[in-house]
Amino acid sequence: MKIILLTMTDLLKFNKVAQILGIFLLLCASSCSNDLVESRNSGSALGTTYSIIFYDSVARDYQKEIDSVFNAINQSMSTYIPTSDISRINAGDTTVIVDAMFKEVFEESMKVYTQTNGHFDPTVGVLVNAWGFGPGKQIALDSVKVDSLLAYVGFNKLKLNIDNTLYKANANIVLDFNAIAKGYAVDRIAALLDQKKVENYLVEVGGELVAKGENKIKNKSFVVGIDDPVANDRSVPAAKVHLVNKALASSGNYRHFREDPVTGKKYVHTVDPITGYTKNSNVIGVSVLANTCAEADAYATAFMAMDLDESMQLLLADKNIDAYIIYITVNGEISHFKTDGFSKIMIE
Repeated sequence: MKIILLTMTDLLKFNKVAQILGIFLLLCASSCSNDLVESRNSGSALGTTYSIIFYDSVARDYQKEIDSVFNAINQSMSTYIPTSDISRINAGDTTVIVDAMFKEVFEESMKVYTQTNGHFDPTVGVLVNAWGFGPGKQIALDSVKVDSLLAYVGFNKLKLNIDNTLYKANANIVLDFNAIAKGYAVDRIAALLDQKKVENYLVEVGGELVAKGENKIKNKSFVVGIDDPVANDRSVPAAKVHLVNKALASSGNYRHFREDPVTGKKYVHTVDPITGYTKNSNVIGVSVLANTCAEADAYATAFMAMDLDESMQLLLADKNIDAYIIYITVNGEISHFKTDGFSKIMIE
């Protein structure tokens, strides 16, 4: 074995190289630890489809947990499952003790109901069906019949008791959270990913979305499109936005507006939960940006029923929500209203 004697200068040089090499290895390890893998989950739930994209240090599969979230929401709030809490309540069971999810959706619904002066109302379904716009049976209506049905409409006629049972002022009131449940499901999936320490994701359920962080494959914010209610080509959005740490929900009478044979004006029919009658609306599409998707979902529904001026006033007063509204002018032209906050995320 050959022995090599190193001088002090050689040792100093060797030590310096070792330090540099150590720093390089440390940087490499840090860089490698920041490499993220894209994972996806998709399928059907709540009568619609869902898509989830997220990034983590290794590939993850949270399908079991995701299914559990949807199952829990269904058991709590699905009107299509006879044994769900909401179905039992609608059937007259006053002993049902609702869960935390039901309570959260109820309280959010009451908040938006109050803020929109009753235009967001999860009890309006009986009128929607009666006028022929829902899944239920259409009936012949006159002023007497409308007044009788209004006895079953009004979210303020409901109250959660201290023991988490539900009080209904009229036993025939039917509750339906369909206009907020998809948004709430998005929030619950997002909460699941937060619990898993996932910092970058995009969750979509039935077109309602929430984004956190960014698309780590492209190192850019998530870009989503807003459906154009009058375009023949559904692949061409009305607008595109950068969605960053926010929720987005849309509602619209897509391609279902009618033309008045006398005036030629275009309208869509909505049911006013306050008067009980249908009303001509020039609003054909709404997208709402909010901190939670349940909130965005509820307001998007409400703005479809409200007069455009009312919606504008509410949006100017409430700085926690922003919106993009597509409407038809008195001249029959398509126009847009957007808040300053929504303008900031739009891609020109």
